[in-house]
Amino acid sequence: MATAFFDRLADRIATVDSVVSVGLDSQLDRLPDHLADHDLPQWAFNRRIIDATHEHAACYKPNAAFYESADGWRALRETIAYAHGKDVPVLLDAKRADIGNTTRQYAEILDEVDAITVNPYMGQDSLQPFLDRADKGVFVLCRTSNPGRTDFQGLDLDSGGTLYERVADRAVAWNEHNNVGLVVGATGPDELEAIREQVPSLPFLVPGVGAQGGDAKAAVEHGLRDDGVGLVNSSRGIIFAGEDKGDDFAAAAGQSAKQLKQRLNQYRGDD
Repeated sequence: MATAFFDRLADRIATVDSVVSVGLDSQLDRLPDHLADHDLPQWAFNRRIIDATHEHAACYKPNAAFYESADGWRALRETIAYAHGKDVPVLLDAKRADIGNTTRQYAEILDEVDAITVNPYMGQDSLQPFLDRADKGVFVLCRTSNPGRTDFQGLDLDSGGTLYERVADRAVAWNEHNNVGLVVGATGPDELEAIREQVPSLPFLVPGVGAQGGDAKAAVEHGLRDDGVGLVNSSRGIIFAGEDKGDDFAAAAGQSAKQLKQRLNQYRGDD
């Protein structure tokens, strides 16, 4: 039987002493000019980023939105294979969910990646094909880091609590295979703390500590489970740290990843 994702993640965290997730949001119009003539510019960029950051990365998190073209999917597959060659797991930020054959088709991407983000709005049946993959991680959107989260996530329910608290409760119920985590943003530290108290058993993926300016201390103290398992993500703050440095872009990304690792580790204690 394949090793469960969160067990593999725990091993990776211990190996590199890091909970940093590097978001590979490789936006074509922000890539260095000298990569423009490459057959797959995103792959050329990602390879250099991975070479520079892998010793600090607990995980890579490419966002599917940046790869939704024929060349993009080719670049993504090369990226996944290369990350795996460095023994780094890959979490696809796709926010998938649907019903019937559609969601079963979406779930087939888990043949290639180690974990995925999903949207719970359509309920359990829309997520079941992901949840059934016991060896893969499934991160359920709960309390996100964007300003628009206030439109729905904090709505009070007649049954008590808020919508995002209900999502957290349901995620615990869906965790039959110990493969479910939550996406909880670092831009709402009080809510992050409250959700951790509500669901101590689930690992969190915590976005928002990079360009969005989220609370790094809260991300570690409340984002990580008691056993130290969890991920704190930065995307643009790492991969575009050297946007103005030409050929030295990768070295700047590596330094940014190292700095974030050190910044987070000061709050990790003995985890």
